[in-house]
Amino acid sequence: MSLLPVIALVGRPNVGKSTLFNIMTRSRDALVADFPGLTRDRKYGRVKNLDRPCLVVDTSGIADAAQGIESVSRKQVQVALEEADLVLFMVDARQGLSASDQVIADDLRKLAKPVILVINKTDGLDAAVVGVDFYALGLGEPLKIAASHGRGVAELMEQVALRLPAEAAGAESEEDEKSIAIAIVGRPNVGKSTLVNRLLGEERVIVFDQPGTTRDSIYIPFERDGKRYTLIDTAGVRRRSRIFETVEKFSVVKALQAIERAHVVIYLIDASEAITDQDAHLLGLVLEAGRALIIGLNKWDGLSAEQRERVKRQVDIKLSFLEFAEKRPISALHGSGVGKLFDVVSELYGSAMLDMSTPVLTHILKEATSAHQPPMVGARRIKLKYAHQGGRNPPVVVIHGSQTDALPLDYKRFLTNYYREKLGLSGTPLRLVFKSPVNPFQGLKNKLPGRQQTKKRERLVRQKKPKK
Repeated sequence: MSLLPVIALVGRPNVGKSTLFNIMTRSRDALVADFPGLTRDRKYGRVKNLDRPCLVVDTSGIADAAQGIESVSRKQVQVALEEADLVLFMVDARQGLSASDQVIADDLRKLAKPVILVINKTDGLDAAVVGVDFYALGLGEPLKIAASHGRGVAELMEQVALRLPAEAAGAESEEDEKSIAIAIVGRPNVGKSTLVNRLLGEERVIVFDQPGTTRDSIYIPFERDGKRYTLIDTAGVRRRSRIFETVEKFSVVKALQAIERAHVVIYLIDASEAITDQDAHLLGLVLEAGRALIIGLNKWDGLSAEQRERVKRQVDIKLSFLEFAEKRPISALHGSGVGKLFDVVSELYGSAMLDMSTPVLTHILKEATSAHQPPMVGARRIKLKYAHQGGRNPPVVVIHGSQTDALPLDYKRFLTNYYREKLGLSGTPLRLVFKSPVNPFQGLKNKLPGRQQTKKRERLVRQKKPKK
């Protein structure tokens, strides 16, 4: 599996980067308001409106040429450019070309990476003359969009798909395909490298009681009981406000790429500390990637009974969206609970890579609809006819029927839980995809071919003629 490509959004403040970020990720993760400087640091998300999985990074804007050269914002943009495979350079059609645009364009030319110049806020402006001055940046033909209204975004994403680096064919060897990839993820100093060493039974990763020791993702292949594994020790992901060194900023992308390459993710939480919003955000990205998940509650042996109960309540409340995940109290330092992780990993890997036959999936669907019928839409009941497998890691079930787009969320949740129980899935998310047949004559009611249209008119004339 090739690494996730990275798309960086750069430009001056208030040119619409966060709005485009939200459209690309189909979320509201980036704050949007009509004043500059709202994005203080980089924001990461998975692109949802491309067929190919990739990451998008929203950066803070450079305020002006004088301040921008030495400012923290300028350093933020520089880091985003270094880690990007493709850059979307956004400018404002209403404000026109500025000195800051020229500065950023100069940096982009030096970097020699693919760049798409995006002129935003073109709604209501004359298409023939808007953005003419931006040709002076020397970055090729610009694309004109209105991000706040979604206009031009589809055409932009088509160009993005064409400009991304090609996926590496045969990126995985036969041995890689037979190996179970396990990514160890979590905030700094929660014991990730200690857990890797404990799992390996030897000192393979440097461990210090200092956050940020691991600067990059480390891939460690090994065998245990005749099974092949690859452990991926990722750099800790800090809160964005506490990231100062440029090299540490790359760890966010590396961690997300490691999640994408893994079959099973062990997300480590320091049970002696509170579960943070950063934990919930990163676990949300694990869920989006569809990876089987073990939440390791580390340093469990040092907690009192009262503290353990508090941690369990926190997990239930803050991580309620991860009901499927396996929660395991462990001690990476002393080894308690660690030996059982391999059994859990094997079980989760089996669930994530499960082969599901069409007859079995269809039979389960019939059982589910018999136990709890789909709701009515108007005077007609939604019909679910058959199901088949649509993918693995995560397992995907494609369900065909009529009016499936009208299925309510609670019924989809019922079907998901029913399939999970019947298939015996553990620790992995299950995705259901619903499809309805497309009516080829839809929208053609008044667009009949000429001869049919003539016959219809003649029939109507005959019906209107008075009888003699």
